[in-house]
Amino acid sequence: MFSKDSLKGKKVAILATDGFEQSELEKPKKFLEDEGAETHVISLKSGSIKGWDEKDWGDKVSVDKTIDQVKVADYDALVLPGGQMNPDVLRTEKAAVNFIGDFARSGKPVAAICHGPWTLIEADVVRGKNITSWPSLQTDLKNAGAHWTDQTVVVDGNIITSRNPQDIPNFNDKIKEALLKTTVSA
Repeated sequence: MFSKDSLKGKKVAILATDGFEQSELEKPKKFLEDEGAETHVISLKSGSIKGWDEKDWGDKVSVDKTIDQVKVADYDALVLPGGQMNPDVLRTEKAAVNFIGDFARSGKPVAAICHGPWTLIEADVVRGKNITSWPSLQTDLKNAGAHWTDQTVVVDGNIITSRNPQDIPNFNDKIKEALLKTTVSA
């Protein structure tokens, strides 16, 4: 459907911290890079962050920039991997919550998978939106004013959400579609 390098010139921020679900960071990152996009792993600290791989600690991933070094204008899209620990920590960090909220309000694509939508709740950007997530978040999302649905991937405006690692191929495709509709960063 699309050619390789169709995302050349696009920059994508991937916001995560220790305890991110390994596949939910690494697979979208690889997909986007294979399609020509530049990705930056953004975190609360410099160095590296450690993933969670289903039942135990996973691999480390290098951090490209810290949250205090970036601004929404630097990127064309934001990806929020899940895992239970990662979004639970991020949603308590004011700088991360502000970045997510500002990104969502900018109209640029924001893609959250699994437990990632927890951060969207904290940023107050789910009210009135159609959202999916890991099933245990549905009450939290409904209480925040979202319309939760159990679908592989849901796109509502600039917000893209997905449920779990098995949904990553569809999640990736929707991120790519959204990026193709954006203008190239200055």
